[in-house]
Amino acid sequence: MDLPIKYIERMKILLGKEFHSYMESFSDPRHYGLRVNTLKISAEEFLNKNKFDLQPVKWCSEGFYYGENERPAKHPYYHCGLYYLQEPSAMSSAAVLPVNTGDFVLDLCAAPGGKTTQLASKLKGTGIIWANDISAGRTKALVKNIELMGIKNAVVTSENPEKLAEKLGAVFDKVLVDAPCSGEGMFRKEKDIIKAWDDEMLSFCVNEQMAILENAAKLLKKDGYLLYSTCTFNPDEDERIIEWFLNTHEEFEIMDIDKNFGFEKGESKWTRSGSKIFDKCARLWPHKTKGEGHFLALLHKREGENSLVTPMKSDNDKKIGIFWEFAKENLNVEFSKDAVYQIINNDLYMLPKGTPDLKGIRVMRSGVLLGSFKKDRFEPSQHLAMTLKKGDFKNEAHLDIDDIRVIKYLKGETVDFENINDGWCGVFADGFIMGWAKAQKFRLKNKYPATWKME
Repeated sequence: MDLPIKYIERMKILLGKEFHSYMESFSDPRHYGLRVNTLKISAEEFLNKNKFDLQPVKWCSEGFYYGENERPAKHPYYHCGLYYLQEPSAMSSAAVLPVNTGDFVLDLCAAPGGKTTQLASKLKGTGIIWANDISAGRTKALVKNIELMGIKNAVVTSENPEKLAEKLGAVFDKVLVDAPCSGEGMFRKEKDIIKAWDDEMLSFCVNEQMAILENAAKLLKKDGYLLYSTCTFNPDEDERIIEWFLNTHEEFEIMDIDKNFGFEKGESKWTRSGSKIFDKCARLWPHKTKGEGHFLALLHKREGENSLVTPMKSDNDKKIGIFWEFAKENLNVEFSKDAVYQIINNDLYMLPKGTPDLKGIRVMRSGVLLGSFKKDRFEPSQHLAMTLKKGDFKNEAHLDIDDIRVIKYLKGETVDFENINDGWCGVFADGFIMGWAKAQKFRLKNKYPATWKME
């Protein structure tokens, strides 16, 4: 692999005797991973289906390696939201952050959504998972992954972290900063990163990381936890960033990360002070474990003032009654009266209770997009369907996973189905929801989103 000479020389100095093992790792096969979406199925239940040859990822109980010749993205289970395809090292960040049910959790650099969806699984439908990415374009994939996983309690924004801190203050129990970095752990996977690597890029990344951490600190409540991670090996972006942060934020302390899951300790000798506290950080090295590499630091905010949350209120719009009628006619679901219902451009959203006031913030998705009002009727959304399960629809079309009609449905085709009532129905594969259809004379008029169709 054609690596930058300056990078090679730096790694020789950093790694010493381990340098040759590290370089040899570039010749090893890539590691592919999937993470089971426990909002829809347990890891044990998924393993019992025996659809892929899977091996466990040490640091993530719902994470698994799969073989290079496997094609899980082509399987209907993927389109049912049963798993997320994710590089195994990248599963470590959300696994380490100690999330409790009911927490307000912020993923500050969230797109395309791997860590957001993992954090949402840990919340189990409670609290709020707030996913932010400064790039509005990147949030499109983020929103789709939230919909696909059937997540109900997400707020997606596209804002500069500084503006979020100004608008919200210290309202989050947990914050994850998977920081933009020089991406040295992605050299084998994405060759373009090698071309972009130089001193100017490294300096830019360090400045960005410092600015993001400054604002992450402002967004975190007292006694909250901040998890900082990168996919690079550069100490300037890893241990030394944490050293700088602790020197400038006395209200924080560094916490030990359990090293029993395949993690190596942080490298105190690479910091300016040499303090052993930086051994509490964690590293994943590609020559020591099955992954591309990652750096992790867990920080606890000991002191600080929490900000008061001004919660959103439901719209008082008579049109919402049209949705209640649709739900009564087509669903066996009790929708929470504590949730917040908002109408934006004829789209109806259901936000989790306690959602902070979003005024002045660039919102890409708030809660569940339930559907749209079309004159005097309601058209349900794919997002709504993906939050539901077997038995939630009054009218359901169930197909075996190997039925050819499953693939036809996922390709957007009309399919035949006997013994079903006319009207809206949920279409299932192996008991897992795929989306909506409109049944008429034993045919299912497909309502699967055009942008989701299986190729």
